Amino acid sequence: MTHPHDARADRLLRNRLTRRDTLWVFSASVGASVLPGCATPPASGEVAPAGLREEQERQVDTQLAPYQFSLDLGAVQEAEVNAYLGRVSQSLQEQVRRHDMPYSVRALNAHYVNAYTCPGGAIGVTRGLLVELQDESELAALLGQELGHVNARHVAQRQGQAMVAQVAMASLTVAGQDANWSPLLGLGSQIGASALLANYSRDQEHQADALGLEYLVGAGYPATGMTQLHARLVSQHKAQPGMLETMFASHPMSNERLATAREAAETRYAGSLKAPRQRERYMDSTASLRRLRPAIEACKNGELAMGRQALSEAQGQFVQALRLAPRDYAANLRMAQCLQAQGQPREALRYANAARSLYPQEAQAHKLGASLHLALHNPGAAFNALEQFDRVLPGDPGVLFMKAYALDGMGQGRRAAEHYAQFLQVHHQGEAAQFSVNRLRAMGHAIQ
Repeated sequence: MTHPHDARADRLLRNRLTRRDTLWVFSASVGASVLPGCATPPASGEVAPAGLREEQERQVDTQLAPYQFSLDLGAVQEAEVNAYLGRVSQSLQEQVRRHDMPYSVRALNAHYVNAYTCPGGAIGVTRGLLVELQDESELAALLGQELGHVNARHVAQRQGQAMVAQVAMASLTVAGQDANWSPLLGLGSQIGASALLANYSRDQEHQADALGLEYLVGAGYPATGMTQLHARLVSQHKAQPGMLETMFASHPMSNERLATAREAAETRYAGSLKAPRQRERYMDSTASLRRLRPAIEACKNGELAMGRQALSEAQGQFVQALRLAPRDYAANLRMAQCLQAQGQPREALRYANAARSLYPQEAQAHKLGASLHLALHNPGAAFNALEQFDRVLPGDPGVLFMKAYALDGMGQGRRAAEHYAQFLQVHHQGEAAQFSVNRLRAMGHAIQ
């Protein structure tokens, strides 16, 4: 019986790739290892179990934050929004204990509702969440809590325990899926959900809340910013649980946390309650995002529909989003992915190319474009798109495999073999690795 990898290789060489073949190539995934260590969280004085050492926190942050942010479709392109978040974060950073960490904050194009931090303090806040907040004190409470996780070294502990960083560079996995597979279904109902997020314990969330309140009030905001943030999220989760599914999974929320924060606000931090909430400043500074809110809502609904495999419904939502915001990178990318999932690569490529043109500094549209070029039997164009991906976000071994596959389809056996061999140096298991081994053997190359 013919091995599926051999059949796929035969179709590759005859330039007759099926839709499933190109989706499978797009799914090539790899992991990065992080060595565990042991350290003492300066905010609590307790010994962290098998977490990352401080120098590893910085290294992991530098290596993996760009990949995670890219999975969430990159930073929003309105520079003033990111600058505003940076100013709010800076006022909070002046209150923290770990002043030497490389803190940063970015508003991300993702539509799902969440915020997260990498081990060294690179914080991402989705635009899906930013359009839900109502004033600067809520934003400051949100950022304060993320800074609390960094200062208590929760991220480092969770990284060490769960080795979550192994999936940070992973592409979407589709091996074994049927012909109705969507490029987004592997992420569940929350499309774009973070691959790197640590799932904090309730005790860790309570500690981050306490630290966040301390930073919030120290920076001149009312403690009610935290209680208002919690109340808003709990209320919205009850009304639309799917919208906050990822946030509640990674940041366990509860009425107990809300009650604890409210008690602290009314007692220990009662003197802060008359501090300004800075609603007008928040609204002015996020106005460009708020103008996009209907398009963001349509994209979010489209992503949830894709999670249910309701692809026609999803396409309708993305059409609506593009009608409202035709030059929005994320809306164009999602439409391309939706059309790809429906077996319309030529039409999908039009939207992928639009996304690449609108936001050439973001990597995901380049990878998607490469997959679509393969589906259209143009491995040379696919390779060029992957070269662009590498310039924007270097070091993704999944792209190294896709390059090998494209070169193979171009008939450049020697270069393809070099790329397959390089891929196997960093990724040893899975269908992509086995395919690489089989191709190298067929080319007469020894396997190291």
